[in-house]
Amino acid sequence: MTDRNEPLAAIKSRRNATLSALFAGVPYIRWLGIRFDRRGDELTAILPFDGKLIGNPMLPALHGGVTAAFLEVAAIVELTWSAIWEDMEAGRIAPDPARPETMPHLPKTIDFTVDYLRPGLPRDAYARARVVRSGRRYASVQVEAWQDQRARLFAQATGHFLMPQDD
Repeated sequence: MTDRNEPLAAIKSRRNATLSALFAGVPYIRWLGIRFDRRGDELTAILPFDGKLIGNPMLPALHGGVTAAFLEVAAIVELTWSAIWEDMEAGRIAPDPARPETMPHLPKTIDFTVDYLRPGLPRDAYARARVVRSGRRYASVQVEAWQDQRARLFAQATGHFLMPQDD
């Protein structure tokens, strides 16, 4: 685990750099504006509101594809984050987008089912994913998304993923 004498700033810096590196190379994540709030090993995905995300201007409501992509990104990043946590904390890995060989391979989506519970309003959205099962080859993740109240979800999803295999 982490060296107890390592300065807190160095630990936070390593965690933040690793998290940023996970999605730095995915243009669609950047286009959507998704970012992550990290508290220890807990991640909250944040989708800042932008007018380009509206699918139905008459309501207005977030586009269903944007909602699904947001939930899938949250699931993949959480799954990868939980899979690399111990190696990252021990300093065995240090992903660097400038050096592709250091980057962890992301899980591949097998299937992803979204339940749209209510329209996504024109405001910031948040999501948290929970890894239900993670084995060597397969993982299952559940995701919940909300806007103003955590207890009032506007979408939820379940995904199954193929885990990256070591070469």
